[in-house]
Amino acid sequence: MKIFLLLFLGVLTHFFQAGKGEIKLIINDTKENTGVIRVLVFNQAEGFPEEPKKAFKALSIPVKNSSAQTTISGLPPGEYAVSVFHDEDADGIFKKNAVGLPIDSYGFSNNPTLFFGPPSFSKCKIKVSDKAILIEIILK
Repeated sequence: MKIFLLLFLGVLTHFFQAGKGEIKLIINDTKENTGVIRVLVFNQAEGFPEEPKKAFKALSIPVKNSSAQTTISGLPPGEYAVSVFHDEDADGIFKKNAVGLPIDSYGFSNNPTLFFGPPSFSKCKIKVSDKAILIEIILK
């Protein structure tokens, strides 16, 4: 009986994980070798790129050897956009100067060219399927 239960649980686990994608995220060349990279993964335009409460996933990655990397798993197929910033003092705050320009290094999926303000969700969106994809974000 235990064998059937284990087999059933194994099949059930595989069924629920099937069709889930993952993003292998790499951030290289941080200015400092301290703190963490804060990551927000959005599956909608609303809240992108700065509102953690509207993000699909939020996580922190430790900086080691001037880089950070992680795998974001369990993503249902769809379109996502990723925003990151280097939180050098690990206080959770994205620092800006008096006129609102970023002090902390930051970046986005697709590494879009920026003109005035943050990019749109559509410029940063990536398609996630049931296969892993690799994204490298260049900090600005």
